[in-house]
Amino acid sequence: MTPLWAIRIFFLALCTTAGYAISQVSLQLVGLSHSGLIGVAMGFGFGGLLIAVDEMLKSFSLRAFSAITFGLLLGTAVASLIDYSGLFENADAQQHWLIRLGLFLSFSYIGIILAVRSNKEDFSLIIPYVRFSPQNKPDNLLLLDTSVIIDGRIADLIEAHFLEGLIVVPRFVLKELQQVSDSADAIKRARGRRGLEMLNRIQRNTSMEVRIHDGDFPEEKDVDSKLVRLARNLNARLYTNDYNLAKVAELQKVSYVNLHEVAKCLKVILLPGEVLHLKIVREGKDKGQGIGYMPDGTMVVVTNGQPHIGQQAEVVVQSLLQTGAGIIVFAEVRTGSIPTPDTGFLNK
Repeated sequence: MTPLWAIRIFFLALCTTAGYAISQVSLQLVGLSHSGLIGVAMGFGFGGLLIAVDEMLKSFSLRAFSAITFGLLLGTAVASLIDYSGLFENADAQQHWLIRLGLFLSFSYIGIILAVRSNKEDFSLIIPYVRFSPQNKPDNLLLLDTSVIIDGRIADLIEAHFLEGLIVVPRFVLKELQQVSDSADAIKRARGRRGLEMLNRIQRNTSMEVRIHDGDFPEEKDVDSKLVRLARNLNARLYTNDYNLAKVAELQKVSYVNLHEVAKCLKVILLPGEVLHLKIVREGKDKGQGIGYMPDGTMVVVTNGQPHIGQQAEVVVQSLLQTGAGIIVFAEVRTGSIPTPDTGFLNK
């Protein structure tokens, strides 16, 4: 049993007891043969009704409540202005009462709808130069999406103290990870489980706090739209590997970081004449060529490298070629270098 339901049961018991106590002193119930049962039923029904309303409003946020209150006050003010304008002073008392009721109901409804559909920027237009923000709000909120959690590099950045702030993981992102990890497709299932492992790894890191955010937007159908709206509402920076999501965030003026772009910026810049130590792993397309890879995955085409396949060699950079897939480095074996057999020690 969750603590919330324990509180609800305790509250229901209090209401039932209060109903019985009232039935013993109420003038309308004292003397009836079943006054105690009537009081118990009334108390239990009242408590059950409040618990039902609480359950129906579980996804109702404080922001929505404040927006509805503001809209109700705004609609009431407009209805009062029209009512006191003198437009309906010639109507009789019964008609005037119906007109006032219609005005208050109509403008209250319109005010509530407008307030709920608006965002915090709209309120700043109504109350200019005034912005309310909690004093304990963290300076830096990092909102993670599903792709960046599965990728795992965000965990490395956090452990390297490259990122600072409060990690925010929405509940709907966690739900999506669980759905992917339960997929019938083996590849998707492996990706989902890796994402959950990475999230556990991030939570175990004591240098940064991780919070699961319960905010949701039922009117939005896809997770990307929910992420962009949540990032805007929280004034958080969105971390993602999804190119399309990054572009949508950019169009809506939401701060974001694409880890693929960060990785491109952190790649080693090579100049002709630099010496590299790498393992040549296979043959190239042309005769005598060998292929090796740098630690970041950049492919190096080595002229006359075929005799050194499976060995560590010193190569000199000759030129670089930018392609759609990245940079290809062209090099040749350094004159006078002695090939080194590949061993477990060199691989480490």
